[in-house]
Amino acid sequence: MNKIKTFFWYCSGADIKLLNKCSTDSSKYVGIGATIFFTGLFAALAAGYALYTVFDNPFIATITGVLWGLMIFNLDRYIVSSMRKQGNRWNEFAMAIPRLLLATLISMVIAKPLELRIFEKEVNAELQVMQQEEKSRLENEVSRRFGDFKIGLEEEIKLLKGELNTLAAKRDELYEIARMEADGTGGTMKRNAGPIYQIKKADADKVQLELDELIEKNNSLIENRYEKLSRLDSTRQAEIAAIKQVQLGGVASRLEALDRLTTSSDAISMASLFIVLLFIAIETAPIFVKLISTKGPYDYVLETAEHKFETEAISDKAYIHDQLKKRSEKLASREKDFVSDALDVRLN
Repeated sequence: MNKIKTFFWYCSGADIKLLNKCSTDSSKYVGIGATIFFTGLFAALAAGYALYTVFDNPFIATITGVLWGLMIFNLDRYIVSSMRKQGNRWNEFAMAIPRLLLATLISMVIAKPLELRIFEKEVNAELQVMQQEEKSRLENEVSRRFGDFKIGLEEEIKLLKGELNTLAAKRDELYEIARMEADGTGGTMKRNAGPIYQIKKADADKVQLELDELIEKNNSLIENRYEKLSRLDSTRQAEIAAIKQVQLGGVASRLEALDRLTTSSDAISMASLFIVLLFIAIETAPIFVKLISTKGPYDYVLETAEHKFETEAISDKAYIHDQLKKRSEKLASREKDFVSDALDVRLN
C-alpha cells in the first residue's frame, strides 16, 4: 500500500521527502497523482487505437501509444508540480489560465480517438454509406464523361439520317410530280407521257442517283458511328466494372464519419459533447484541486525549502563575489607596489 501511495506521490510531481513530513496532505497528493496517472493511461489507449487504424500494426501502435501516454503524463505532472500556492486566489487563477488552456487542448486530443472507439459500430456503418456514395460518384463521373462522347455520336447519326430522309423526301416529291404529269392529275393536266414527263422523271431519277450515292456514303458513316457507340459503351462498362469498392478506414475518414453522425444525430452529438467535457474535467481536475485547496503543510515546507535553497544560493553568490573582489584588490595592490618599486629602482 505504501508503494502505491509513494507511486502516486511521484505522479503528482511532489517532493516525496518533503511530503513524508506532511501526513495531512498525503491523500490530496495521492488523488492528484492518480488523476495524472490515469490521464496518461487514457492518452496511451487513445493514441494506440488511433495509430492502429493508421498502420494496422499492433506493435507499432502499442509502442507509439505508450510513448504518447508517457509524454502526456510527464506534461501533466509538470503542469501541476509547477503551480505554487501564494495565498492569493486571483493571482493563482491568472497564473493557472495557460495551464488550463493547455490541459483543455490535451483532453480534446485524447477524447477524439476514444470517441471513435466508443462509436465504432456507428462509425463503421457510416463508412459503408460513405464508400457507396464515393463509388456512385466515381461511376457517375465515368458515365458523364462517356455520355458527352455518346451524345456527340448520336447527334452525328441523327444528322446523317436526316440528310438521307431529306433527299428521299425530295426524290419522292419529284416522282410524285412526274406521276401526276403522266396521268394528267397535275402539271399540264394532259394525260400523256410526253417530253415534260420525261424531264420531270429525269429530275427524279437524278435525285435517286444522288440518294443512292448518299445512302452508300452515309450508311458507312452511320455504321462506323454505331461501332464507336458500341465500343464506347463497352469501355464505359469496363471502367465502371474496374471501379472497386472504395475502402475508407483511416483516421481522417473515421473523423469525417463521426462528424456526419454528430451532425445528423442529436443523441450522438450530445454523447460526443459529454465525452469531451468528461475528459476536460479529468484533465483539469488536478489543476482545480491545486487552485481550490488551501495552502497546506506541504506548501509551507516546500516554500521553506525553496527559500532556504534560494538564500543559500544568494549567500554563495555573495561570498564568491566578495572573494573575487578581495582577489582583485589584492592583485591591484601588488601591481601598484610593483610599479612603485620599479620607479624607485630607475630613479636610483
